[in-house]
Amino acid sequence: MAQQTMSITPTTITSTAQVKPLQRLSNSVGASAFMLVQHFPLFLKIQRSENSWSIFRVLLGCFGAALVVLPLSFWIGWITGILAPLVGMLLFIASILLPPPETESDTDRKARELGANTMVSGGEYQPGNAPAAQARLFISSSHLWALDKNFDPLLVIPALEISSLGVDSLEERWLLHIRWADHKAEFAYDGIFAERFARLAEESIRASLPDGLPATLKRRAAAI
Repeated sequence: MAQQTMSITPTTITSTAQVKPLQRLSNSVGASAFMLVQHFPLFLKIQRSENSWSIFRVLLGCFGAALVVLPLSFWIGWITGILAPLVGMLLFIASILLPPPETESDTDRKARELGANTMVSGGEYQPGNAPAAQARLFISSSHLWALDKNFDPLLVIPALEISSLGVDSLEERWLLHIRWADHKAEFAYDGIFAERFARLAEESIRASLPDGLPATLKRRAAAI
């Protein structure tokens, strides 16, 4: 079920032909803006709303134009009179060259394709003898998918067959245990928020089950 996805890391466009300065500036602004919205949730939220993103671009352009016009009209000093218009011009150009709104991410599209209602971190998962990989858990009422960073499947679990689910600690790691039928899986979380991520995954899986797990399983961690 492999799916080709775009890299989230901005890359520099190379060509044997000479790149025009305006095109080079457009590429740089677009790459910088893309990196900005990927690392700041507020900007990411704004960019996914077409109306909010359009308003942001208009306000940025107006602010840039004001920085160009006002210092020239009211000369205060060389620094303000030259630096402010230069910054304003850059902001105005940036408002024009910013990329269009991204109303849906690759993760959103994959979740819709799978019919998943929730996506949480799966920590680190090692499928068999293969190298360990960072996993993302896509959760629905019927299945639990563990996918790698390229959205390739690492593991698929029928949700209604889950018989044991729990979280415990091992040294400096937190482990999410899942048992179903004759199988079991373990997802390992590291870092300062390891416990929170592990328990969030556990709670999300429990909440996705139509009738929930048996009461005895809700009162104890998985013993695997």
